[in-house]
Amino acid sequence: MKSLPAALAAHLASGATTLCWCWRLTRRDGIQLGFTDHDRPLTFEGTTFEAASGFSASEIKDTIGLSVANLEVSSALSSDSLVETDLVGGLYDDASVQIYRVNWMDPAQRILMRAGSLGQVKRAGLAFTGEVRGLAHYLQQPKGRLYQFSCDALLGDARCGIALSSPAYTGHGTITAVTTPRAFIVSGLQGYQTDWFTRGLLTFTSGAANGQSIEVKTHAVQTSTGTVLIELWSAARLPVSVGQTFTIQAGCDKSIDTCTSKFANAVNHRGFPTIPGNDFVVSSPIA
Repeated sequence: MKSLPAALAAHLASGATTLCWCWRLTRRDGIQLGFTDHDRPLTFEGTTFEAASGFSASEIKDTIGLSVANLEVSSALSSDSLVETDLVGGLYDDASVQIYRVNWMDPAQRILMRAGSLGQVKRAGLAFTGEVRGLAHYLQQPKGRLYQFSCDALLGDARCGIALSSPAYTGHGTITAVTTPRAFIVSGLQGYQTDWFTRGLLTFTSGAANGQSIEVKTHAVQTSTGTVLIELWSAARLPVSVGQTFTIQAGCDKSIDTCTSKFANAVNHRGFPTIPGNDFVVSSPIA
């Protein structure tokens, strides 16, 4: 049960209230944004809550036990601080959200109603809908190890042991032609064979996407021309332009064969490639 501040409790008991909702978003890069359904901006705790017309929220749904409580917020990409390219670029992924009930006549009279994180974001033209998940959803994340064929270590971490800083596993390139925000032709990687960086991680080191890391979907080398093509799983922050630089790490499909042939690291493979699979379960003796 929440305990209301005395001043806010007295305001609610007066019978004539001046209440509004305020939302504070804290992105993973530390930038904080504030929005309110009031018709003028409010400021408290160092954050200015922008009056965003058309910014609305569904009912907050509480659940019993550890089930995830959530709600949805809907608006249009009309705020100067809420930019479509930032949404596409993943800056709002898992952003922390705080929801306040505030007396807009005296913002010091407020109470934190819900804290959580931003989940799935759906976009349709200039409109977007964001899911705000309660803190309980973190308790539903898998923890511990799984018995499986593939390795469960991250390439280059302490359990893996591969030194990704080695030139054999990290390349440096420059975009020379742009096909789409997630596909481009690059230079600087001519010494690597096709698929060396597939499933790897590309990190931009200049341009609008500077600092953004995206998983590599495809790394291909055209044998006739030596042209190197990189395709990412998701779009980079716009604009993507010729001359942007990046670093790129070798990819791993987590199999024992790749661990042995590509990285010579079978001793640190964290999978269980010899455990019986479904084919063993359904097999039968051959007469």
